[in-house]
Formats: sequence, C-alpha cells, structure tokens
Amino acid sequence: MNTASPAFVADTRIARQQHVLADGRELIYFDDPDTALPPDRAPDLRELEPRPATASMRQDPLTGEWVSIAASRQNRVFLPPAHLDPLAPSTPENPSEVPSNYDVVVFENKSPSFGPLLTDADAPDGLADLAAIGLGRTRTSVGRCEVVCFSPEHEGSFASLSVTRARTVIEAWAERTHALSRLPGVEQVFPFENRGEEIGVTLRHPHGQIYSYPYVTPRTQRLVESLDSYGPTLFADILASEQAGDRVILSGEHWTAFVPFAARWPIEVHMLPHRQLPDFAETTLAERDELAVLYRRLLRGIDALYPTPTPYIAAWHQAPVHLRRDDIRLMLQVTSPRRAESRLKYLAGSEAAMGAWIGDVLPEQAAATIRDAVLRAAAEDAAADAGKALA
Repeated sequence: MNTASPAFVADTRIARQQHVLADGRELIYFDDPDTALPPDRAPDLRELEPRPATASMRQDPLTGEWVSIAASRQNRVFLPPAHLDPLAPSTPENPSEVPSNYDVVVFENKSPSFGPLLTDADAPDGLADLAAIGLGRTRTSVGRCEVVCFSPEHEGSFASLSVTRARTVIEAWAERTHALSRLPGVEQVFPFENRGEEIGVTLRHPHGQIYSYPYVTPRTQRLVESLDSYGPTLFADILASEQAGDRVILSGEHWTAFVPFAARWPIEVHMLPHRQLPDFAETTLAERDELAVLYRRLLRGIDALYPTPTPYIAAWHQAPVHLRRDDIRLMLQVTSPRRAESRLKYLAGSEAAMGAWIGDVLPEQAAATIRDAVLRAAAEDAAADAGKALA
C-alpha cells in the first residue's frame, strides 16, 4: 500500500492568512500575487449556533456502497438575493461566512456531509472494515467538507476569473489537498465545482467545494478494477491514444484536454497531466501556471457553445490517500447535461436504474464543436484584451 507523498511545493507569491470562525471552523485566505488587500483581516464576531453533529453513514448491502445521511443539509441557504449572499465579504447588513474582503478563501462547510469529527468510537476502522458486507451497518461520517470561494463577486464561475485569480484557486486546491490528505480518517480528497441551477446549485456565488471522504469512492473503486485488468499503464496509454486522435480540444506542455472515446454526456471533456501525478499536491509550479491558462480557456469555450452559460460539474478525480498512487492519475472530468440550447439530458431508466448509458452525441462531433467554441472564445478574449490595451 503506497501512501500520500510529502512532496508539496507552495507558491510563495500567494500569501496565506489563517483564521478561525466564531464556531471554531477553519478559514484560510489565499491572496493573489498582485493583491491590493491589506494583510490584516477582521475577526468573526458573530454569535453562532453550535456546529451540527457529525452525520452517520449507512451501507447498502446490495452494492457495498456507503450513504451519508446528513439531515442538517436540509437547512442550507437556497438561492439568496445578492445582498444576503453568505459567501460575500461580511457587512453590517450581511454578516456572512467571510469576515473580510478577499481574493480567494477556503473555509469549513457549515453543514457538511462529512465531519467535523475526524474520528470517534464508531468511525470506520480502515478500508477492510468498509469493504465487509452486512445488514444494518453504520459508521460515523468522519472527514471534512470545505467551501472554496473563487471571488468576492456575487455571480460567476471559474471561467469568469482572470488568469491570475484562476492560478490562486489552483494553489488553494493544491495546498488543501496536501493538508486534507494528512487528516486522520481521510481516504480520498475531491475538489469540484457545480455550476448552474440546472445542476442543483443553491448559491450563485462563484465557488467550488472539496470533499474529504472516509472511504474510497465507488467510481474510484471501479477504476482500480480496470487497472487490475489492464495494467498500470492505463492512464499513460489513454493519453497517448487521445493525443494521436481527433478528439483533442487543447494541449500544452503539461496538460491535454479531450472528449473521451466513450463519452456519456452531450458535453464531456477530460483533462490529463502529461506525467504521472496522483493529485494536485504533487504538481509543480509550472504545471499549475499552465493549468490556470488552459483550464480557464477550456471552460470559457464550453460557455461559448450557446448564448447562455453552460451548466456543468467540473470534477477533479485524485488518487486515494493510501491506494494505487503510482497508477491513478489526477484527472479532470467536465460534464454537462446540455444537449441543445434549450434542452437537457435527463437520466432515464437505463442510465439511472441500471447504469447503462446511451450517448446522444457522437464524441468526435462533440469534440469538433467544443474545439471550435474554445478557439472562438479565445479570439474574443484576445480582441477584448487588445481593446483594453488601446484604451
């Protein structure tokens, strides 16, 4: 069993400010290299209720999967008006989750699916304990869930950030992956962004989340089975095959994005690093620098497919903390149910009940459409930048 590497190189141009919220939750400010913000930050002076009790997990004996029952999440805020945005910098009229103005900020979720406990008497006792099958099995949903605010603005997404700000967000992902992987009871760390009300987003503020699970997720367990069958070169061979084909969307020195051979969703793009990297924590500064440019460009292209912004889930799959880190490669999977300007793909009986997918769009045609949109968006951005330079 190989474990998380201690290798992590922080970008010293990005300052960190560590604080504690009124109810004991951790909060960290990440400042852009060219920030105009002062180093001092206000304390959280709110009077808050105690944090909810840690949820409990129940095992489905038919699949072996664990389901966290987090009833406290029913009370979370739903699409508030801008003046009551809980992720905006705090004001007297809106005592929000973030006491001061910020560039990027990360804090523990107020209503987590996992945590705040990291261990207790009924916590999982390792992966073997979780793999056993039985009736009525429960465990404490230990772990941690964090919110990553990309900007103090009320609306937007990763695509609406500057390259500098995108780089700060990526630095936060890398540092938090490094820190969360070292918490007791954490088996896998998952950064992601849900974008759009069609996906189920409850806050319009540009943000993502990081889940730290007490188990290896079902999707990753299936990946391990594929590695066992195919061999340890699976990711390298997928990358080489896609780079030689006609589904590549964009590529740089360190990363390549492509529509996968067996795409399930009408819009689906994967991105892989060019070398074996188990997670964000082991990326170099150069890899993070290029990713800020390419990932932003990719999402701006996906937004350019239609006149209105595209709903999506941007999922950063990382290797488990203690399993197959030499074989499982960091991988982005962006998926959207949008199959036309005013139509969404809903999971019907075959997909939702049986997990048997039927694709609506030929992957090669989807790649050509997305590639054209990426080029179009890049040209529009270049023209806008030229206009600003002349102004």
